[in-house]
Amino acid sequence: MPIGTILGLVNKENIVKAKIHVTLKNGVLDPQGKAVGHALGSLGFDGVQEVRQGKYIELDLEETDFDKARNNVDSMCRQLLANTVIENYDIEIEV
Repeated sequence: MPIGTILGLVNKENIVKAKIHVTLKNGVLDPQGKAVGHALGSLGFDGVQEVRQGKYIELDLEETDFDKARNNVDSMCRQLLANTVIENYDIEIEV
């Protein structure tokens, strides 16, 4: 980790926020979503047809180039943050 980051001296103008939604692909069973849906019904929340559970990840990146930031986050998703065999992911970059 850069010493500037440790000391809190990072220039906020060089920071972009990446927001990542990871969801199971259609057709992949979602037992956790089923459990949440069942629990909602048990609590009296009628009309919930289906629940799909996923992950939401936020990253603060020291980067000024939008395309480079998006490409880096895409690589992070493919290599670690999402299991691309069974999950889809969507990336939003805020400059």
